[in-house]
Amino acid sequence: MTLRTATALFALAVALPALAGANVVVSNQSSFDIHNLYMSSSSDPEWGPDQLGELILGTGTTFTLTDIECDTYDIKIVDEDGDSCVIKAVPMCEDTSVWSIDDASLIGCQLTSP
Repeated sequence: MTLRTATALFALAVALPALAGANVVVSNQSSFDIHNLYMSSSSDPEWGPDQLGELILGTGTTFTLTDIECDTYDIKIVDEDGDSCVIKAVPMCEDTSVWSIDDASLIGCQLTSP
């Protein structure tokens, strides 16, 4: 996936100071419910736990991830149809970012994800 695709999927405003954790607001502006959101350090080949747990991120809703450790992450999103989207090497550190997911970027990412 290109950096342009990842940028289109998540409108990130990421700062790189290195002390506290990041807060990330995930905004689902797509017409698909998001059922899973996994993260892992880019250096870890295994996905971490589903950040949404039992929650489904419906169209037009938001979810806030809090105190994300400073690191570079790979992120996997799974929608209501079971289609997945993987974004690699997203830096996060001491910031409040908003990730907006829309139809065009979600579908485009799904087509290029493994």
